Amino acid sequence: AKMRALRRGRWAEYLTALVLRLTGYRILAHNFKTHVGEIDLIARRANTICFVEVKARTTHAQAREAISVPQRRRIQRAAELFLVHNTHLQTCDVRFDVALVTGPLRLTILRDAWRDA
Repeated sequence: AKMRALRRGRWAEYLTALVLRLTGYRILAHNFKTHVGEIDLIARRANTICFVEVKARTTHAQAREAISVPQRRRIQRAAELFLVHNTHLQTCDVRFDVALVTGPLRLTILRDAWRDA
C-alpha cells in the first residue's frame, strides 16, 4: 500500500509538471528540500513564481483537507529560503498553488490557494 501511494504521488507530480509546461510554465525545481520544509514543484511563467503543492487523493475534498496550516507554513518558509538562494527571482510575484490529482488524468490546479497573512 505504501509503494502504491508513493507511485501515485510521483505520477501526480509528473502529471502536474507536464500540465504546467504545456501551459507555458518553466519548472525551476522538483521536490525542493530544505531543513524547514519541502516544495513539490517550483514553476515560473513570466514574472510569477509558483510554489506548487501536489496532492493525490480519491476526492477533491480529501485532497484539499490534506493540506494543513502547519504544512502551509513549512512550504512558505521553504519558499522564502528558495528566494534567498535565487536572488535574481526576488522581484517576481509569488503565488502558492495546490494541484489536486483525483484520478489518472484528473488534475485541478487551485491557483493562489492561500496567501501569506
